[in-house]
Amino acid sequence: MNTDLAPIFQAILEGDNTTVETGVRAALMAGFAPETILNESMIAAMDEVGRLFEEGDYFVPEMLISARAMQTGLALLKPALKTANVSSIGRVVIGTIKGDMHDIGKNLVAMMLEGAGFEVVDLGVDVAPERFVACVQENGAEIVALSALLSTTLPNMDATIAALSAAGLRQRVKVMIGGAPVTEEYARQIGADGYSPDASRAVALARSLMAARFSV
Repeated sequence: MNTDLAPIFQAILEGDNTTVETGVRAALMAGFAPETILNESMIAAMDEVGRLFEEGDYFVPEMLISARAMQTGLALLKPALKTANVSSIGRVVIGTIKGDMHDIGKNLVAMMLEGAGFEVVDLGVDVAPERFVACVQENGAEIVALSALLSTTLPNMDATIAALSAAGLRQRVKVMIGGAPVTEEYARQIGADGYSPDASRAVALARSLMAARFSV
């Protein structure tokens, strides 16, 4: 990593919004390519956050703080990325399924995915199957991410996958699911393409789904 980008990397690890903001502004002023700033400092930092979480050095609060700092920098960087025609690595539609109003886990996954270079369309909570379908049709998403905390709402994950199939979209998108009551077995049962137990592994799963989607 270029030493001029190291302060952004470190500030994201520490959740220091102010330093992230000043660092991104300074890097742009110094002539760094937006894609270089994104990949070498911000995505690299969020990958490190994920590693620290996996090793038990970071917990959910630390991940949230780092993800919010990353979003501060990303908000500044987005116009430059758009001007430079830098595309995302994939588009994800995410939401908490119908009947469930919990959003902390979903929000963290959305931030981690955005920090990994995905374009994220967040539909919020209590999202009906037909709304997921409409969003995929409108945005051309490659991945649909479904979240739930209440076991009583799990049938709406199945209903969402069925709605995607009925709309002729199932072959076009990968579906990943997660949340406290969700298991790998349930993911297989309803025909989801993957399950993640936490936000860190959700990033790895989304990357693998994108790779699988475009593999021959």
